[in-house]
Amino acid sequence: MKVSFNGFNETNATFETATALDKGALVKMSSNGKVAACTEDDKFIGVVIHSEDDVATVQLNGYIRVAYSGTAPSVGYAKLLADTTGKKVSVDADGREYLVIDVDTTNSFVGIIL
Repeated sequence: MKVSFNGFNETNATFETATALDKGALVKMSSNGKVAACTEDDKFIGVVIHSEDDVATVQLNGYIRVAYSGTAPSVGYAKLLADTTGKKVSVDADGREYLVIDVDTTNSFVGIIL
C-alpha cells in the first residue's frame, strides 16, 4: 500500500486486568477500570497493544489491523464482534459498527478505525 493510516487519531489507555493479556487481544470492560479478553460474540472496546502482569494498554481509537474469521468484511462500514475464539473479529449484524479501511484476504487481516 502506498499510504499509511498508522497513528491516525490513535488513543490509548491503561487498564487493570485479572490476568496478563496477549498483544492483539480484543478486550471488553469487565468492571470499574478493568478489562478482560473478549469471548464469543462480545462487542470489543479496543485492542491490547501492550500487557504486563495485571495491566494492559489498550488502543481505543484510531487505525489498527486485526485478524478476522469467517466472511471477509467489505470496505466501508461493517458491524463486527469478537469471533468464537474471542481473538479475531467477525462480521455480525449484532456487532458494533467500524469503518473498514482495508482488507487482506490472503492473510485474513482487516484494517479498521476504532
